[in-house]
Amino acid sequence: MSKLPKAIGPYSPYRISGTQLFTSGQLPVDPETNELVEGFEAQARQSFKNIQSILELEGKKLSDVVKLTVLVSDLANFSAVNEVMEDLFSEPYPARTAYQVAALPKEALIEIEAIADLS
Repeated sequence: MSKLPKAIGPYSPYRISGTQLFTSGQLPVDPETNELVEGFEAQARQSFKNIQSILELEGKKLSDVVKLTVLVSDLANFSAVNEVMEDLFSEPYPARTAYQVAALPKEALIEIEAIADLS
């Protein structure tokens, strides 16, 4: 069974260009069930877990992430993103941009994309 969720459209879960790895936005989908996990913090952790699984395919880890883009359906939940990131990352933290959006695929509460350094 794949460690990555099944894509919901015609796109790659990640691509490599030179020494950088670019992920597609990772929804909080459990790859075993292909369903969303419940609750905002659990969704944030699952999205990061999916990113981590991509990185592991290339022999890398979350500490290789240099940039994150975080999309949330409600910025009121954003403090949970900070808490999860403090658990998963250490300084220097990745650069990060965050947006509140009207809706996300599958009615997810969060979607995260990453850029990692492969050098």
